[in-house]
Amino acid sequence: MSKKVLVAMSGGVDSSVAAALLKEQGYSVTGVTLKLHDEGNDAISCNINKTCCSLEDIEDARSVCHKLDIPHFVYNFKSKFSELVIDRFINEYLSGNTPNPCIDCNRFIKFDALLKRAEVLGFDYIATGHYAQIEYDSITRRYLLKKGVDESKDQSYVLYSLTQEQLSRLLLPVGNLPKSKVREIADNLGLRNARKPDSQEICFVTNNDYASFIREKTGIKDTEGNFLDINGKPIGKHKGIISYTIGQRKGLGKGFGKRVYVLNKDINTNSITLGEDKELYKTKLLATDLNFISIDKLEGEIEVKAKTRYHAAEADAVISKNGDSVLVRFNTPVRAPTPGQAIVFYDGEKVVGGGTIYKILG
Repeated sequence: MSKKVLVAMSGGVDSSVAAALLKEQGYSVTGVTLKLHDEGNDAISCNINKTCCSLEDIEDARSVCHKLDIPHFVYNFKSKFSELVIDRFINEYLSGNTPNPCIDCNRFIKFDALLKRAEVLGFDYIATGHYAQIEYDSITRRYLLKKGVDESKDQSYVLYSLTQEQLSRLLLPVGNLPKSKVREIADNLGLRNARKPDSQEICFVTNNDYASFIREKTGIKDTEGNFLDINGKPIGKHKGIISYTIGQRKGLGKGFGKRVYVLNKDINTNSITLGEDKELYKTKLLATDLNFISIDKLEGEIEVKAKTRYHAAEADAVISKNGDSVLVRFNTPVRAPTPGQAIVFYDGEKVVGGGTIYKILG
C-alpha cells in the first residue's frame, strides 16, 4: 500500500509542484490549504517566499489538486493561528522586540498542529514546498536539515525549530531543485499558478504596516518619546516605539545633522537611541528558546556560521552554553542583530540549530 502524505498547499507554485512530484513518486497524496484568519482578503498562509493571503489562493490550490487528480481540503486553524502566531507577534512588538511570525507559523501551525491532525487522520507524512533538504545520518542516528540546492531560495533558516520527530515525518520534494526547474515542471503540467509571483510580506498585515495592525488589534495609542544620542541626550521625538526596529533609517525625520539609524529601543523609558551605521555592528549576543538538530545538545564550544536574519550573510562565530541560553561570539562584528529575531547556526550545508536573539552584549 502506498504511503499517505498530506501536502500543505498555499496556492503557490512550490507546494503545487511538491504535490505533483510526490504523486509521481508513488505516494497517495492529499492536498490541504490552511485557513488561518479573516483579515484582508481571507489570508490563509504564512511562509517566506510563498504566495498566500487571498481566496484566490484557495482556488489555485483546489485547481492544482483537480489537475493532479488528488483530494483537496481546507482546514480551519484560525483559533490556533490567532493565539500562537498573531498574539505572539503583537506581544513581542509591545515588549520592544522584532519577531518573525513566519517562523512561529512553521513551528506551531504547519509542523505541530498540522502534523498532529495528519497523524489522527492516518497520514504517514506531511509535505511542504520549502526549499530545504532532509537526510538521515546513520552514524549519528539523527535526521539532518540541510540547505536547499537553490541558494537564492534556501529556507532552512525558517525551519531551524524542527524536532527529530517532525523531521522524520516531513517530506520536502522541491528542496533539491532550483526555482527555475520548479516553474518549468509547473509549466509542463499546465498548472495555473506556474508563473504566479512569490509574496514577501507578512500574510496577516496589510501593506506590511505592522504598527497600524498592532494599533487596530489592541486599541493602544501611540505614545511619543525621546530620540536619544549614544550619550543618552534627547535629540528629538519619536511617534511611538512600535513603529521602529533596530537598523531602521527611514521614517526617523530630519534635523539630526547626519544620517542616523535606530540602535536600541527601551520599552521601560519609551526611548529610542539613534546613532551612525558603524555603531550598529556587534560582536556578542545571547540566544534563548533553543533547538538543536545535528547535535543532541551543546557541550563546550563549537565553531559555526551564524545568520541573524533570513537575508543576512553567514558570519563566523563561536557558540557556548550560558545557563539556559547560548553565548554567541562573532569573529568580526555583524550588523544590527535584533532581539526577537532568529539566529541560526550552520556547519557547511547542515543546520546545527538555532534560537531567538535575547540580548545584545556588545
